[in-house]
Amino acid sequence: MILTPVCRQTRHAVATLLGCLLMASLSADWPQWRGPTRTGRPDPQEPALTGLPASPRVVWSIAAGPGYASPVVADGQVFADEAQGGKEVVRALDAATGAERWKTTVDDTFTDTQGPAAPRCTPVVSGGRVFAQSCRGRLVCLDAKDGRQLWAVDYSKDLGAVFVGEKGNSQGAMRHGNNGSPWVEPGWLWASAGSTNGAGMVALDPQSGKVRWKSGNEVAGYAAPMVGTVSGLRQVVNFMADAVVGFEAETGRMLWRHPLKTAFARHVMTPILLPDRVIVGSHQTGLLCLRIARDGDRWSVSEAWNSREAAPNFSCPVVVGDRLVGLGPDKRVVCIGLDDGKVRWTQSGWISSAADKAHAGFIATGGTSALMLTDGGELILFDAAGDSPRELGRAQVAGVNWCNPALSGGRLYLRDGLRETGHWLCVDLRH
Repeated sequence: MILTPVCRQTRHAVATLLGCLLMASLSADWPQWRGPTRTGRPDPQEPALTGLPASPRVVWSIAAGPGYASPVVADGQVFADEAQGGKEVVRALDAATGAERWKTTVDDTFTDTQGPAAPRCTPVVSGGRVFAQSCRGRLVCLDAKDGRQLWAVDYSKDLGAVFVGEKGNSQGAMRHGNNGSPWVEPGWLWASAGSTNGAGMVALDPQSGKVRWKSGNEVAGYAAPMVGTVSGLRQVVNFMADAVVGFEAETGRMLWRHPLKTAFARHVMTPILLPDRVIVGSHQTGLLCLRIARDGDRWSVSEAWNSREAAPNFSCPVVVGDRLVGLGPDKRVVCIGLDDGKVRWTQSGWISSAADKAHAGFIATGGTSALMLTDGGELILFDAAGDSPRELGRAQVAGVNWCNPALSGGRLYLRDGLRETGHWLCVDLRH
């Protein structure tokens, strides 16, 4: 059969459509900060990465306004926070093409010396809704289909939090803005409101925005809360301005509190939850493993180990097998044992920026392997087992960035650009 030009175009269009549908059916979402479980681990359906192409194909690249928020992927869309015209906005982009589907304003921008006047909090997608939190502490719920605002809560006006900005000795989020993404699941949303008037931590109804409980008098740090079962009870664990705190998930009852004070409360690391332990850390405290014990209604916290070699600044480590891999204080990649906190290996030369500005985004890709996006835009896939890392692939994919990328369907979604405009990118990692 001889195909006419029209037939050829039709066949090509159908093939492209089928390819996009197949990709969508095979793709596993990355709907929130650090992936489906907030652990830097992809959905189990995500194809395993065994290597990297030498020159990964850039599927699409579009201009991005200033911002530090990472992209998330859900239901065929990429949700991206950035600044435009003095406003924090959320954009919904087609995951296959990068085309903008809608854009919605969240809040006015906030300016300080630490970064651009732009959003710093990664959005969350759950149940067909997008939840975005501004630097100033405005939390909005948007319809994922069209960006229509469904409800909003202001931490200052509605919950009594104080937002000071970069003045005096103000600490944590009240100084440099709200960074920690809320945790959302069916029926529940937990957020660091940061009010010292009994609403340090809050639980909201994600359908209506109504308060389900308020608890504690903690100023928010910059870390995102984690929800999980620790010592037999489901709880919200948050690294706040002056302490690591565990709240009972359903009631808000404060279960335990471990004080951790540092200069200006630069607490950024998302807590890692283990069956009876919690791992947190900062540049001044080191990487701490806290043992959480329960005796009836009485809770206690003790330090299991502290690794100064693996002290994180503002990069979050990941668990890989029985080890933890992250970026240490002297810009070395550090691998330590989960059981004892002792160094298994260190690797220099992967990060070229100054130590106080060094960043890497880590993804645990399965088994003992991890994928790292350096702040210079280079991807390094490596096996963390053994006495030294074994490289499995390396490729340059972006410019300078502080991004924790999203992995979905063999494609990596990220943004580059610091203190300036950059690009939202989709890069194909399949060979």
